[in-house]
Amino acid sequence: MKKSGLLLGLVCLFSGYVAAAPAEQDVAQAVDHLTQAMLHKDIAELNALTADNLTYGHSSGKIQDKKAFIADIETGKSAFKTLEMRNQTITLSGDTALVRHHFSAQALKGTEVVPTEIENFQIWQKQAGKWLLVGRQAYKF
Repeated sequence: MKKSGLLLGLVCLFSGYVAAAPAEQDVAQAVDHLTQAMLHKDIAELNALTADNLTYGHSSGKIQDKKAFIADIETGKSAFKTLEMRNQTITLSGDTALVRHHFSAQALKGTEVVPTEIENFQIWQKQAGKWLLVGRQAYKF
C-alpha cells in the first residue's frame, strides 16, 4: 500500500511539473510575440496580445492605457532599431504569470539612436485561453 501511495504521489508530482512547462513556454512565446510586434510595429498583434484594461508603466513614471501604448508604437513615438528581452524569469500562479526581464534596446528618437537598458516587470493573465498582457512596469536599475 505504501508503494502505491508513493508511486501515485510521484506521478502527481511529475504530472504537475509537465503541465507547468507548456504554460511557461506559452507565456515566453507571448512575451516574444509582444517584443517582435513592438519592434516591427505590428498593430494587429499588439491589440491581440494586450488586455483591454492594460496599464503600461514606463521607467520615466509615465503610465499608459492600451490605446495610448499602441498609439505610441503606431505613430513611431515609441520606435526601436533593436529590441531584446534578456535574463527572463517566469513565475506562474494559476491564470497569472509574473515575468521579469532586462529590456535592452536601441530606441529611435527621430533619427537618433538611444541605447536603452532597463528592467521590466510584466503581468500576464490567461483570458479565454490566451495569455494577455495586463500590466507592465519598467524601472531603472
